[in-house]
Amino acid sequence: MPLSPLIRFGTSTWTYEGWQGQIYQRRYAKTTFARECLGEYCQYLYNDEPLFRTVGNDSSFYRPPTANQLRHYLNQIPEDFEMSFKVWEEITIPHFARHVRYGSKSGQSNPRFLDTKLFNDLVLAPYREAEFEPHMGPFIFEFQRHGLTSREFCTKLDRFFSEIPQNFSYAVEIRNAGLLEPGYRKVLESHRVAHVYNHWSYMPPLLQQHTRMEKQFTAPFIVIRLLTPLNMPYEVAKKRAAPYNKIVGILPQMRKETVNLIKQAAGENRRAYVLVNNRSEGNAPLTVQALVSALRHEEER
Repeated sequence: MPLSPLIRFGTSTWTYEGWQGQIYQRRYAKTTFARECLGEYCQYLYNDEPLFRTVGNDSSFYRPPTANQLRHYLNQIPEDFEMSFKVWEEITIPHFARHVRYGSKSGQSNPRFLDTKLFNDLVLAPYREAEFEPHMGPFIFEFQRHGLTSREFCTKLDRFFSEIPQNFSYAVEIRNAGLLEPGYRKVLESHRVAHVYNHWSYMPPLLQQHTRMEKQFTAPFIVIRLLTPLNMPYEVAKKRAAPYNKIVGILPQMRKETVNLIKQAAGENRRAYVLVNNRSEGNAPLTVQALVSALRHEEER
């Protein structure tokens, strides 16, 4: 039996050459692979059903997509497919790290942190121009670890979500475990914004996050991102998983807790977006297949 239409699985991005021969059977020129393979990704079948009904777009963290890029995606995706885009880091970083890619901003405070005008003018505008709204999954605001107090962060977050348009779906991913407290949950709930349950190096396990969120979802949908093994630095996870063409280490507790969250969300008639990164188990499509099989097994019990 097909899964509930409320549940959408996808990967963190789709442009992995290590998936050729697995997801991708067509031959692509090296210069066009990343631009042209999305259509085949969407058509990939598992047990005669499309496996991927969503996908994450991580590149939008580094620069917002143009309207032309979005139209190119529209030409490749089917009618019932949604994409979840990360929000540009210029909006989600309160203080720029000392990193060469930030140039003169390296080490400086970010005056455009949670700037509503910047979000409206440079992030949302291309989606409206391209008429992309019917294919929008949640916007993901990824806040990397920072030094703001919980009160400072929640106050800024509350103001920001009070001022931006409400006709899009939004989700917040934090990397500071200390922010998982009632004030944070209340801000998200008041704006119908989802907490991203992220399986990431230095965050608590998924169900511990849910316990800290008082076992209540804060939006009509949930977002789960399976990123790296717990207690494993990103660079180690990356080296362990490359070239992303096989499972290098099953994470049974991650899988079990993901299924539990999905079942609760679907039981409450909430949409569930599950985005899997290669660096969690080594090959995101195989992890997605395992989660689909586990859910079907649960439904048959």
